[in-house]
Amino acid sequence: MEPVPTQPTDDELLLIRQSGVALRVGRLSLSAGTGSYRVKSSMARVAHALGVDRHAAHVTLTEITTTSHRGPSFRTEVAEVRSVGINADRLAELERLAGSLAARTAAGGSATVEEVSGALDRIERKPPLYPAAVNALWAAVACAAFAFLNHGGPIEMAGAFVAAWLGQLARRLLVHRGFNQFGVTMLAAALACLAYLGVVSALHGLGATEVRHAAGYVSAVLFLVPGFPLVTGGLDLAKLDFSAGVARLTYAMMILTSAALAVWGVSIAVGLTPDPEVAVTIEPAALLPLRAAASFVGVLGFALMFNSPWRMALGAAAVGMLANTGRLYLVDTGLAPQAAAAGAALLVGLLAALVAPRLGVPRITVSVPAVVIMVPGVAAYRSVFYLSNGDTTEALAYGVQAGLVVVALAMGLAIARMLTDREWAFER
Repeated sequence: MEPVPTQPTDDELLLIRQSGVALRVGRLSLSAGTGSYRVKSSMARVAHALGVDRHAAHVTLTEITTTSHRGPSFRTEVAEVRSVGINADRLAELERLAGSLAARTAAGGSATVEEVSGALDRIERKPPLYPAAVNALWAAVACAAFAFLNHGGPIEMAGAFVAAWLGQLARRLLVHRGFNQFGVTMLAAALACLAYLGVVSALHGLGATEVRHAAGYVSAVLFLVPGFPLVTGGLDLAKLDFSAGVARLTYAMMILTSAALAVWGVSIAVGLTPDPEVAVTIEPAALLPLRAAASFVGVLGFALMFNSPWRMALGAAAVGMLANTGRLYLVDTGLAPQAAAAGAALLVGLLAALVAPRLGVPRITVSVPAVVIMVPGVAAYRSVFYLSNGDTTEALAYGVQAGLVVVALAMGLAIARMLTDREWAFER
């Protein structure tokens, strides 16, 4: 005789609904690009506010496994998030929701499933702050600033601006239609490189001189540098979350390699090499303010490209301007690039701890855009270029340089979190 399946009690049915809402918070947070530590924290706070006694989660780049406990009952669920992207505005909305629920719980209150579900519906339905063409404009602004910081002049900045706009527009439209991210990355990189060469060739034909291809055509694809996964992956490793950290870094390396291979293909086709450029001669008194302005504009462009509201983006830009200008000055004095990067990232983390609470936004939405401009995308592209050409010595040199700087950036941010956040300073 087959056993008769039991029906869940009303208490168990409520736990199922509560667990589902907490998991939904995790899915929205993960798809918006935050690190696994923040995903777990948001889910736990919402679950506790709903009446769950204990909530545990395992989070990777694309998967979440959660278990909610209440009394003798528990509920385990698994979810997969296939869309990996960045949405700073959604992260801020989710953080505000989780924070308000945690404050209510601390005051002895509680929340209902219907209330939280309604708030999540509103957050999920909220459209991007900027349409595709405007989002691409922010990438163009950031890459033009990058071209200056990489020793380019007005011609290279103009070429990088147009090329990045076209590349980001193509990427945004194709990714939102569900195309494979790695294929889209290669297509966007190739389009940006060809567009850059077309623009500077046209300007050269009109009489422009001293066109510095290497300073601009690599800068034109720096909007593809996966700064968020690189930084959050390093922070996940700092929290001993190896499954999430390794997955994020692997994803970032695949994106970076896809873009670099496209750059290499275009370079071989047209006979270019991404060799370092000699800096444009600028008076020292003017160089510092120009670098500060370029750093501010570059971080602002990246922050807006990540769908940040203007207040959040301006806060990140101010922090990034101070840190990156200081980093470049230290490198000019002869300090090792990785040491300068670690100090700049530490400063970013400390300033973000002051700025983010006053803006009412998550710290990561201020610190990551401010650090992305320091990610050595040019060195990484050169490493893949020389590796593809069989020049392993140059490839290894640039690869090690890029790797050391990325590690230093993650270390600086992690140390800042340990100094300003008790949950990072102590293991529980």
